Amino acid sequence: MGYTIPLFDLNFDEAEEQSVLEVLRSKWISTGPKTLELENLFAQMLGARHALTMANCTVALHLAMLIVGIQKGDEVICPSLTFVATANAIRYVGAIPIFADIVGNDNLNIDPEDINRKITPRTKAIVVMHYGGFACNMDQIMDIAKKHNLKVIEDACHGPLSEYKGKKLGTIGDVGCFSFFSNKNISTGEGGMLVTNDTNYFERAKLLRSHGMTTLSYERAKGHSTTYDVVELGYNYRMDDIRAAIGIVQLAKLKDDLLKRVEVRKNYEEMLKSLNKIVLPFMGYPCFSSNYIFPIVLKTNNKERRNEVREELAKRGIQTSVHYQAVHRFSIYKEFYTHLPKTDYVAENMITLPMYSKLTPKNISTIVEEIKKIV
Repeated sequence: MGYTIPLFDLNFDEAEEQSVLEVLRSKWISTGPKTLELENLFAQMLGARHALTMANCTVALHLAMLIVGIQKGDEVICPSLTFVATANAIRYVGAIPIFADIVGNDNLNIDPEDINRKITPRTKAIVVMHYGGFACNMDQIMDIAKKHNLKVIEDACHGPLSEYKGKKLGTIGDVGCFSFFSNKNISTGEGGMLVTNDTNYFERAKLLRSHGMTTLSYERAKGHSTTYDVVELGYNYRMDDIRAAIGIVQLAKLKDDLLKRVEVRKNYEEMLKSLNKIVLPFMGYPCFSSNYIFPIVLKTNNKERRNEVREELAKRGIQTSVHYQAVHRFSIYKEFYTHLPKTDYVAENMITLPMYSKLTPKNISTIVEEIKKIV
């Protein structure tokens, strides 16, 4: 189906095309100088000590589990209202995901109070996902982690440049993970970034990212090393220079893109705030946000009605989505099921509306008017 107003729109132009062409002409297209440049720029942007490019955010989360020491049988508390990769990474290392509920319809982030309730002697870490680029209550979560000697991994896939009390998301916990998937704020098609201020974590992640090898192919090709050792059972989780080149261009555009998204959100909120049949999560959020998505929550408490609303909007040329289906209800997570009433409600009654920097006030007005007719 073709949509008049799509859910996302890539912020690509000739600059991305030219960056790829330059890499192709350099005749070095795998992990190399562009990858390193992107890592340095990303670390500088966040004020972090280290950044390491990844094949995607999922593998960044996997390595995050490994470098902070999560092992088989450990418990890791995480949200269920997230993409399944957040929980999958916990299972990759043989650990047990313990799902915590969200705060509520107006705050779709993991609830620190429920985190606290779910801590046991086997709990070793907390994974937070900053929903839509809006920060979790990191003061409370970090206090809980400190009290119980837990590691904190930030799934910041939605939040490049988002802030919490002056700190960039992804730099508050032990490790931060970012996504450069095709519909994210920074897009390289596939790709991601692992960020940490701990040099030991960084060095181990760097080894694990590339087969546990002590030097990279580019280093040997340029004569910086002539041999290598393999010291860990690692993986091939590297990003290539083609994607890194696109990422460098995307990074240069990011701040302007996010400022435009702020205006899109303001327009949505102004036009929708009088509609008493919906909840607008994160209204009045005090910090800067990437505004990755714009969710609304229907008050109907009826999944079928939510689906009908989405179908009617689609007929009118407006694409929507659901972020997300509750992970604890997937077939593969049956053994980890727990009662999460707030998560269940939102997963069955939320709709993600179009959000991107090129969305015009006229587009937003059209979307809102159609919602008012349908809801």
